[in-house]
This record gives sequence, structure tokens and C-alpha cells, in this order.
Amino acid sequence: MRLRRRGLASINSEIRDGIMPAADTIARVAKDPDALPHTPSNYRVTALIIACALFMEQMDSTVLATALPTMARDFGVPATSMSSALTSYLLALAIFIPASGRLADRFGSRTIFRAAILIFVGGSMLCGQATSLPFMMFARFLQGLGGAMMIPIGRLVLLRSVAKEDMVQAMSWLIMPALIGPILGPPVGGAIVTYLDWRWIFYLNVPIGLLGVVLVTRYIGEVREDKPARFDVPGFILSGVSLGCLLFGFEMTSRTGELARAVVLIAVGLVAGVAYIHHAKHRSDPILDLSLMRIPTFRLSVIGGSLTRITQGAQPFLLPMMLQLGFGMTAAASGAITIAGAIGSLMMKSLAPRVLRRFGFRNSLIVGGLCASSGYAVAGLFRPDWPIPVIFAVLMISGFFMSFQFSAYNTIAYDEIPSSRMSSATSFYATFQQLMLSLGICVGAASLHVGVLGTGATQPALANFTLAFLVVTAVSASATIWNRRFAVDAGAELSGHRAR
Repeated sequence: MRLRRRGLASINSEIRDGIMPAADTIARVAKDPDALPHTPSNYRVTALIIACALFMEQMDSTVLATALPTMARDFGVPATSMSSALTSYLLALAIFIPASGRLADRFGSRTIFRAAILIFVGGSMLCGQATSLPFMMFARFLQGLGGAMMIPIGRLVLLRSVAKEDMVQAMSWLIMPALIGPILGPPVGGAIVTYLDWRWIFYLNVPIGLLGVVLVTRYIGEVREDKPARFDVPGFILSGVSLGCLLFGFEMTSRTGELARAVVLIAVGLVAGVAYIHHAKHRSDPILDLSLMRIPTFRLSVIGGSLTRITQGAQPFLLPMMLQLGFGMTAAASGAITIAGAIGSLMMKSLAPRVLRRFGFRNSLIVGGLCASSGYAVAGLFRPDWPIPVIFAVLMISGFFMSFQFSAYNTIAYDEIPSSRMSSATSFYATFQQLMLSLGICVGAASLHVGVLGTGATQPALANFTLAFLVVTAVSASATIWNRRFAVDAGAELSGHRAR
């Protein structure tokens, strides 16, 4: 069996930045209960087990953003330096996501999924014990290693173990906990930081993760490829060195006295990147298939989506810090406000298909992108005397349009991808998603740092946050140039739109 292309694209659009490596293998759905002895006949059980892992990962990332100013005080570092804690996690995702599908094919999906949860829990425990920023960066990187395998393989387990006729319902059970995590994260994180201790943010993952290991062992079947593809070790090393050096090089440019080291890291990253490009051209199965960029809709989605994700990556870093340092809010109060974007994202899910059917991908991406960028630019103009309902509404509208952009990009990207290349396409796309989110944090931190240096202050002022927001929103607004290059009828089969 083969999942229809439209069905796969719809699944990708359901979760804002969904990651599904090895998607070309989802056709092998077992109907014989003996083929997957641990797979329950009730697909809801499988979906909810995986959804709990996704909920834990989403909750962790949104909770942490609210706690950054408090953590900075405990570590004795400037608040802007805490961008490293976010970057380390996203960097691990970008490096290891391409390898996740092949590891599952070789060692079995249940084995790798269970190991990923344990690694994530171990990283969480180390985060709770961190006493310095470098230690926190290491622990977050370990967490990211678990997350890079946990979420993609979890979705892959679902696709491989659920009968085709139950797939839509199963994905619905998976999606809802994933959407609830970002809504609960900011207020829960704010309450923990305000009334308890930020370390409990990470300790909460321990019981959830251990329960997940038990459930995975009991209910998830072991599925692996009979003849897995060879693992591209040289490509994995070169791409990892390139991504790691470039991201940390860009991140270090925002720190005082680190410019020389940053330049060295960026140079090493560029050399490793050129070496990987040469390597990929001479290998039939590279870990990141650059030839996919020759496909028009995929190329435009990667470029436009990358520019948009830079803004989305910076926003969770800049907004809580502005509300706490600039407005003097508690972590609990700022968390209650920053859930607005997640609520807007949730509202978008039911409307996106109808909007795309009415206006098509090209027009929707152009208008939606400009609206999302404008909303986040307005966020940079927030001041303490603004009414809270107005701030909440602006953030909710911005979250609505930004989430719409990602749903549209995630769908149109696979319009022209043949089933034989779906695995490579999903790994490539997911890697760039995480890479650009990381770069967004770097751009936001660097812009904020430059503004602080210009004033000679030790803490960023509201004007510095305004500058940072305007810089990152200018980046996402530039995606309009690429959105205009989509064909008028691009993705018509997916959206049902017919140009008039």
C-alpha cells in the first residue's frame, strides 16, 4: 500500500512543524496482529502514548522560555547569554534528526523510541542540577539528542503501526496533546518559577518519561527494515560539524569579547559545509539530499519557510524577557500573556484548509506572511501602559498567521516530491526547520546585544527590544519575495483551489 500524496501532506500540515523521517516506509502498515505482537488493536492507545512524548517535549520548550531571566540571575550571566540554552537544544535537533529514521530502520522503532525517552529524561535531570550556563548548555544538548529521535520516531511508529483506514483518527488523537503543550507551558512555567524553583521545570519530565518507557515496552511493536540503507557516517560528521560551528559561531557574535572565536567557528563551519556539498554530490544516499532543492515547490518552501522560522525562533526568546525585564512582570504574569500565540495557533487549525481552498497557496502565503510579520513588529512596540487585552489580542493574531504560514509551507513542500524520495525530503526539511529556529534565537540575541552595547547599559531596555523585534520581523517579511515566485496554481491538488 502507499499513502496518497495528499494524505501525507495533510498530516504534515496538522502539526505546525511536523517531522516524519522515513515517510516512504509508511506504506508497510501491518494488518496481521501477529506481525506486530505489541501493537494494540485500539489505535488510540498507540497515538496517546506517542502524544504524551510529544506533549512532554513541547511543554518543556515553552516552559523554559519563561524561566530564562530567573536562570540568568542564578547563573550570574547577562540575560541575553541564556540564548545558548535554547540554541543548544535546537542545534542537537538539527544535527540528529537526519539520523533518526535510519537508526529506527536498523535497530527497531521501539528500541530507539524507548532509548530516546530515556536520553531526554537523563538530560532533564542534568538540567535540574545545572549550576552554570556551560553545564546547562551540555544538558540541553543531551535533551535535544533525545528529542531529535523521540518525536520523529514516535510519529513514524504511529504511521507504521496503524491501519490506513484509522490513520486520520489516530493523527487527531496525536495532535491535540501536542497543541495543548504550548498553551499550558508558559503559565505552568511562570507559576513554577514564581512560587517554586525553576529546576522543577525539568524534574517534571522524569515521572512522565519513565511512565512512557513502561507503556512503550508494553504496547509499541518492534518494526525495522529488512535491508536498511547504509548510514552516511562521513556525511553525518561533516553536516554536524558545519551546523554546530555555524550556529554557535553566530550565537557567540552576541557576546562581548568572543568575536575572534566566533569568526573561527563560522570559518570552520563554512569549510565543513563546502566539504559536505562535495561529499553529497558523489554519494547516492547522502544523509541530507541537496538535489531536492531542484524541485521548485520544495525549494521555495524551504527558503520562504526558513526566513519565517527565524522570526518564530526569536519570538519565544525575546517576548518573555521583554515582559519581565522591560515591564517588570513576574514570570507567572508573563507566562499568562505569552500563551496568546499558542491559542491563536490552535484557532488556525480548523480554518487553514478553507483559506487555502479559497485563495490558494501563493496568495495565502503572501498575505499571511505580511500579516504575521506586521503582528510581531507591533509586539516590539509594546509598552507597560498598553492594555493587557490589546497585547493579548496582538499576540494571538500574530500566532494565528504565523502558524498558518507553517501549515501552508509544510504542505506545499511535498507537492512534487515522489514517494521514493519522501524519506530524504522529510529529513532535509525537518533539519532546516530546527536550524532556522536556532538561527532565529541567534539573530534575536545578537540584535538585542548590539542595542545594549550602543546604550552602554548592563540590561536591555525597551528600546533595545523594539530594535530586536524589528530586525527579526524584517527577515520574515523578506519571505514575500520567495512566496511571490510560487506558481498561481501551485498545490492546487492539495488545497482544492482553482485559479480564476
